[in-house]
Amino acid sequence: MATRPLDAARIERANLWWRIGSLAPAIIILAALSIWPVFNLAYLSLADVDWVSGAAVVNFVGLQNFQELFTGEPVYWAGVRNTTVFAVCAVTLQMIFGFTMALAVRRASKLGRGLLTAIFLLPIVIPPIVIGAMWRLLLGRDFGMVNFLFSLVGLPQVDWLGDPRFALMSVIIVDVWHWTPFVFLLTLAGLESLDQEVFDAAKLDVKNRWQELRYITIPLMMPTILITLAFRMILSFKVFDEIYLLTGGGPGTATEVINFSINRVFFAQDRVGMGSAMSLVTIAGVAGMIVFANTVVRRRRKLRAEA
Repeated sequence: MATRPLDAARIERANLWWRIGSLAPAIIILAALSIWPVFNLAYLSLADVDWVSGAAVVNFVGLQNFQELFTGEPVYWAGVRNTTVFAVCAVTLQMIFGFTMALAVRRASKLGRGLLTAIFLLPIVIPPIVIGAMWRLLLGRDFGMVNFLFSLVGLPQVDWLGDPRFALMSVIIVDVWHWTPFVFLLTLAGLESLDQEVFDAAKLDVKNRWQELRYITIPLMMPTILITLAFRMILSFKVFDEIYLLTGGGPGTATEVINFSINRVFFAQDRVGMGSAMSLVTIAGVAGMIVFANTVVRRRRKLRAEA
């Protein structure tokens, strides 16, 4: 009888070591690939790195890089402004179009659902380099298809990628075309998971599909919508390939974005300390967005549970 507590304690210790051993590889990989690079980035942001005979010479400068970043790097802050405009406009349009497409597919016939899904998902499977080449051909000033269509109806040609008035808008259009299928896929999965009995019971209270959408579908879909919105907002702040392939950040700073500024400072200008400071500020901003999004989702879930 006295050995039972001892056996239970031994089993508990064995389970504890098993859990630790199971998690250890993942923790080591996370530390090696995520945590250590951030600490190294923080260290480099406090230093000035010079290259002498192929070797890095690190000179500690304290907060000088951050001081220069907040007072003497207008290009980076132009990138912050452009990235914010890009993210808000692109993600808003993607959420509207993606959700609308998901509603259309859900209400289509079985054959139409498969056909529409295949068509809607096509842009997201195209490689970025192909997207860049394709849209440069479409939006080219002299031989682009869009300007050719404009000429057919007597409209003047527009330099979509070379005019500061239209360059950022053009990149937003490309991003909306590219990533709307991602929103469509997540919202369609959310719609398919809704309980049909709720809609059947609500038929007595709603008069038309608009009321069903407003009072039934959207409230039930709100957790999925918020998570999808958070995903796309975070990913939109990481935009690089579309800017690189279409405009290169130009003309001037019209399409300069955060990642393009960091890339230029790190690799073209070889200012490792300043690039590290930019990266840390960007990481802090994106982390703040993640915390805010997580707080909103948790609060909505709590209110929904209490209701």
